[in-house]
Amino acid sequence: MRILLATRSAGKLRELRPLFAERGIAVIDLVEARVPESPAEDALEIYESFEENALAKGRYFSALTGLAVAADDSGIEVRALGGRPGVRSKRWSERPDLSGQALDDENNRLLVSLLAHHADRRARYVCAAAFVDGARALVRRGEVAGIITQEPRGQNGFGYDPWFESDELAKTFGEASAVEKATVSHRARAFRELLSAIA
Repeated sequence: MRILLATRSAGKLRELRPLFAERGIAVIDLVEARVPESPAEDALEIYESFEENALAKGRYFSALTGLAVAADDSGIEVRALGGRPGVRSKRWSERPDLSGQALDDENNRLLVSLLAHHADRRARYVCAAAFVDGARALVRRGEVAGIITQEPRGQNGFGYDPWFESDELAKTFGEASAVEKATVSHRARAFRELLSAIA
């Protein structure tokens, strides 16, 4: 079996490839599959749950390419902010003019400013991982609990990672090595469950 990893995030691809390799499953990414980036992709994440968004991405790319597809939707939910940014984590700062690290920085700036006067800094990362192959569709969820730190720590990871301290690791995902993060992360948990279901 060869599976298309339907993400354009370099950070996600770095985390996902080893998980599939553990199972001996061959993968290709969107660049390798020669799928040009389209504005239609931005319209896929319109749902209010990670599961629905992940399935929407999986179905879109499976229909487009005819391949079996693995896709995910993930984000961070902050208790004091009523679960925000949640499914809008990537686009929370509403800055379509930014991408990559610049967008991460702006999202984190907004997070920190909104939490400035809150004592409760509990949060969780959530990932829904979907597999779509024709009419077959599966989705599995992974979560990891932690807190939002007062200052960013570490240069690893991406997104909110330098600000998210995992309860289990007692360090931020920015400080954790790729191997450490993979033992507890929301994405690793979701995809390991998914791979157990499809392998």
